[in-house]
Amino acid sequence: MSDANTPEAPSASAEAERRPHVFYRAENYRAEESIGYLMRRIVTAVGQSVETRMCEPGSPTYPQWVPLYKLHTGAATTVAELARACELDTGAMTRLLDRLEAKGLCRRVRSLEDRRVVNIELTDEGRAAAKEVPYVLSRVQNEHLAGFTTEEWVQLKGYLRRILDNAQALAARGDKND
Repeated sequence: MSDANTPEAPSASAEAERRPHVFYRAENYRAEESIGYLMRRIVTAVGQSVETRMCEPGSPTYPQWVPLYKLHTGAATTVAELARACELDTGAMTRLLDRLEAKGLCRRVRSLEDRRVVNIELTDEGRAAAKEVPYVLSRVQNEHLAGFTTEEWVQLKGYLRRILDNAQALAARGDKND
């Protein structure tokens, strides 16, 4: 029996709940059954469908649509902001913007207040292209969710957000997969 000043040891079930569940084991690991593999396959399939629906010769590729849309919605206005918003390094973003500029979809303009800052502006063609993005993405994603109920869709998004939250927490603490 414990007195009021002595904390009780956590129960075995409480201890088990704090430890992460082990879903994968090296001795029976199959890549095609991993969530990483499945998510990558889904992203690839969605990207290919978007590319097919959006791309005419000379038009932006799927990876180029993301920054176009972010510029259109005001999520970023400078090269550095856009690189962060698209989760790319500034070198990759510069190369991507070179291609978008060559297609006449955007232009880079030096800030009048700070010459070190490069703003990005969509051209009329870039705005027209960016306006198509939500229509195509909605159609493609709905096609990939065929057979899901609204409840299943909401539940799936919840699961994916939990995985993303876990990934961000691991990245924040610098987990080296100890």
